[in-house]
Amino acid sequence: MLLEKFRLDGRVAIVTGAGKGIGAACARALAEAGADIVCAARTVADIEGVASDVRALGRRAIAVPTDVTVTDQLSDLVDRTIAEMGHVDILVNNAGGWLPRPLMETSERSFEAALRFNVTSAFLLTKLVVPHMVAAGEGSIVNISSRSASMVQPCFTAYATAKAALSMMTRAMAPELAPKVRVNAIEVGGVATDALAHVLTDATVRAQLEGNTPMRRVGRPEDIAAAVVYLASPASSYVTGKILEVDGGVEAPAFTIPFEPL
Repeated sequence: MLLEKFRLDGRVAIVTGAGKGIGAACARALAEAGADIVCAARTVADIEGVASDVRALGRRAIAVPTDVTVTDQLSDLVDRTIAEMGHVDILVNNAGGWLPRPLMETSERSFEAALRFNVTSAFLLTKLVVPHMVAAGEGSIVNISSRSASMVQPCFTAYATAKAALSMMTRAMAPELAPKVRVNAIEVGGVATDALAHVLTDATVRAQLEGNTPMRRVGRPEDIAAAVVYLASPASSYVTGKILEVDGGVEAPAFTIPFEPL
């Protein structure tokens, strides 16, 4: 009986950044749990591939090319979801990221773009889906944040600030949207995605990362996807406004980027 609470049959989920990595894993995992999936990302071939995987699991799927930094495209994403799927019950704000750069080399434009990509996009998309979730009776929003939001790491000022804002936004939204819509976030540790490819291909750096992680391995996209299924499902019906850390047990950065002191 308890395992039935993890089922998502009849639910519709929008997943941003669904073309690869964590987003693709989340789309497939939610489909395995029974949800129909709207795959959103900029690269058509990527999201078409993930949508095909979802259909192979017996679920409905559509691929909607979306640049989450463009407001009109977010509106179109939600409009198409309602038009083709009928409703929306789950939103996974996964699209995000930003390259590390020393503070004094980070431009105003780059800093503000990091906020737009990681925070403003999730803010806008949340506002767009909430009325539809309320109309359906309930909903769950999962924001993919980062452990950079809560650990000090050199050269990550723009990214860390953006993810810290996303985590705080999650907490701030939750009481206003409860009880009909739950909002939670996952602060992700080092995960084997394209964003870490340059690190994981360096044997010395990878060994350092694994050695400084209590679980002694790099995270997998499926580790995050499993947590997303929990937070999206009735299994977490008493959880909102919370930040779940899925990071292999780290309490300090597993590796740091060298920088020149002033």
